[in-house]
Amino acid sequence: MRARFLLSEITIGLRRNMTMTVAMVITTAVSLGFLGTAILFNQQVGVMKTYWYDKVEVSVFLCGQDSSQPSCAAGEVTQAQRDEIRSDLDALPQVEKIYYESKNQAYKRFKEQFKNSAIVDNVSPDQMPESYRVKLVNPEQFPIIASAFAGRPGIDEVQDQRALLERLFEVLKWVQWFAFCLALLMVVVSTILIVNTIRVSAFSRRRETGIMRLVGASSFSIQLPFLLEGAISGFVGALLASGSFVLIKGVLVDRVLAPNFPISQFITWGDVWLSGGVVFLVGITLAAVASFFALLKYLRV
Repeated sequence: MRARFLLSEITIGLRRNMTMTVAMVITTAVSLGFLGTAILFNQQVGVMKTYWYDKVEVSVFLCGQDSSQPSCAAGEVTQAQRDEIRSDLDALPQVEKIYYESKNQAYKRFKEQFKNSAIVDNVSPDQMPESYRVKLVNPEQFPIIASAFAGRPGIDEVQDQRALLERLFEVLKWVQWFAFCLALLMVVVSTILIVNTIRVSAFSRRRETGIMRLVGASSFSIQLPFLLEGAISGFVGALLASGSFVLIKGVLVDRVLAPNFPISQFITWGDVWLSGGVVFLVGITLAAVASFFALLKYLRV
């Protein structure tokens, strides 16, 4: 098949159904945009998990003057208890590092976290608990620390920061599922529109198709212009969707989130290119396959 003839057929098909072609491109771009965004969001959650789980600590809070736990019935932790707890923590092979936080250090950190809140004015350094911040070799080994120190004299509470993060990531997991379901729904809508557009195009050119069949043209030669029309629409839609990913990374992530949330890590440009590659592959393949099945009935002449 001559390239000029093929190009002419594709141009005719796109121009005859310009409105539906534009709608197909926009719908494809939106659906692929949702799909790519869901992929980026999934990658972002993975980056956050790796970053935060690497920094997760176990907090061993020592008894203070206001502690009400039975292990604090004898009053505030003594220096002997403090030293013994530190020594026992050092002896555990599951422990990687230990940081001691005094009342003044805890109060300073508290003021930084709630610097814009009136609650700071109602708290004094003496009310803040002392603690050992324990970094484990494996954060999943928290039960070993808890069983060894929880309820011990001089210890108010043993808190696992990973448990707090798990709640956050549990919520994010449901958001991930919602994003993927929405993306799949949009892909289905886009597929239906592509099928209908190609059917309309094939119906409007049924006379030319019949002539090509009569002169001996193969089924592939007849179908190829329609398949390429769908593939081109999918390519343009994927191109527009990929442009939105660049904006998300360049503007939302690099200029808004990263400067204001330096305590976390975010997706890289490599994640953006990966998502864009998946979107291009899905967009072009989906459009071509949808076009192929749309032609099975309408090209029987």
